[in-house]
Amino acid sequence: MTQVTESTISFPYKRSLGAVIGAFLSGLADQRILGIRSGARIVCPPLEWDPETGAELNHDELIEVGPIGTVASWSWVSAPTEQHPLDHPFAFALIRLDGADTTLVHVVDAGSITAMATGMRVAPRWNEHRVGHITDIAAFIPGEVPIVSAHTGPKDPVTMMDYNASITYRTPITENVVRAERATAEGRFLGLRCPVCARTYTGGKGYCPIDTIELTTADEVDLPHAGVVTNYTIITPIQYPGQTETEPFARVHILLDESDVILGYQGLIDVPNDEIRIGMHVAAVWASEGEMGSGDSWNDSNLVGWMPTGEPDLDDPTLVNRIN
Repeated sequence: MTQVTESTISFPYKRSLGAVIGAFLSGLADQRILGIRSGARIVCPPLEWDPETGAELNHDELIEVGPIGTVASWSWVSAPTEQHPLDHPFAFALIRLDGADTTLVHVVDAGSITAMATGMRVAPRWNEHRVGHITDIAAFIPGEVPIVSAHTGPKDPVTMMDYNASITYRTPITENVVRAERATAEGRFLGLRCPVCARTYTGGKGYCPIDTIELTTADEVDLPHAGVVTNYTIITPIQYPGQTETEPFARVHILLDESDVILGYQGLIDVPNDEIRIGMHVAAVWASEGEMGSGDSWNDSNLVGWMPTGEPDLDDPTLVNRIN
């Protein structure tokens, strides 16, 4: 069975809401839904600009709509993921609230797909703990009776919104990758040498892109533990939630000795950023026996980083062209 690795990328940010969106979200915290007058139409959710003409809309023209509405169209979600607002099957729907001329995207907790229909009437089920967010409406439900909460929302107007956008993706891990990573866990660099062109690859590629042939365990070779810096980048950390780096740091590309293998984005140990040079000879530093990981996981890397060997720099102007 192919192994899979799961990774999540998060993008936390904060935005100021302005007079229109701020009023809309403040209204949700108070269990009210607001639209805005745009000519002869009422737009909900309210916008700062007319979607047809681009004219600026006046926040003094905000007007309460709904909270009951009619489903204009819908799509059923039979297998929700952790990214969805409900943990059981539901519908995403375009809902035209009473008094509004446009539709609001939200979820309908109908219980089953057979209970959903275009034209059905729905009412909001309000969250008990509201913060000034679209999720203050937990969901819409069939019927014309809202489920309100006795709890009050925030007293102050909502002016800012925190948002953590994230995406989780899963990548298959081939046997070539597993073997290469396990070798690193053992303190070795494992490569694959093409029997046709003799080029050597690392990282578990499993094929030669030049000759388009599959490489197998018969083509595996151990790679040197020393090399030369071909390129480097100084990274200045941007502070965000969870950031552990506080000072600028370097990542280097290393051409392994007696091979054409480039290891990218490697860390240097105890080398000031202003002393990094193209052509610098470096050697791999591995974790001591007491510091090594268990090796139970396929990606238990025990490579600590790279340190200069003290040899004279390699004077080769073509090194800067070696980045992969």
